[in-house]
Amino acid sequence: MARIDDYNNAKKFAVENLSKIAFETIASYSGFDPLAGDKFQVPFLNRMYQVDYPEFNFISEDDHDVPIQEQVLLLHYMNGRPQTKFVTWVAYREIPGASFYFSAFVKRAIEPLKKVFGNQLKILNHIAKKLDGRTVELGDLGLEFQILPNISVRIVMWAGDDEFPPEANILFPNNIHEIFSPEDIAWLAGMLVYRLIALSKE
Repeated sequence: MARIDDYNNAKKFAVENLSKIAFETIASYSGFDPLAGDKFQVPFLNRMYQVDYPEFNFISEDDHDVPIQEQVLLLHYMNGRPQTKFVTWVAYREIPGASFYFSAFVKRAIEPLKKVFGNQLKILNHIAKKLDGRTVELGDLGLEFQILPNISVRIVMWAGDDEFPPEANILFPNNIHEIFSPEDIAWLAGMLVYRLIALSKE
């Protein structure tokens, strides 16, 4: 597992790259609204951040610290330049280079999702609305979340019964690897799942 020093170094590297790109270009590619004073308005999992340019400091609307993992993920998103259009949804295993991180993805996202919501699909459906999730016709419950302006993620749940345990999957746009690394994608999925879990406890 990455240490805080690793994330700090990753942030430094991302900021160095982004500071060479024009403010307007980043706003155009990312879909983040530009604000006065060379700042971006950054929505993420029902939270709102402001990010200044070219320092890329993160400020939350409630003045809470923004976790370094989220900062790095969002900086990588700003630096992403997809070259192909969205065509279809893919499972994590189908993402190029993702096999090495598959066990981490399952541990970080799939297992907690099944453990908390596997037999609580109605609760998950209700909680999803707090993140503007919408239902889609997949499995026993399918949900789609607009995580970032150019990134949607789908959660698919199958309820358990007397013979089979609950199952879950998370689907991504086929071009997500052009924006995020496989490790980033695993973190993104985990952040969504743990945000849903946190909301279920409120």
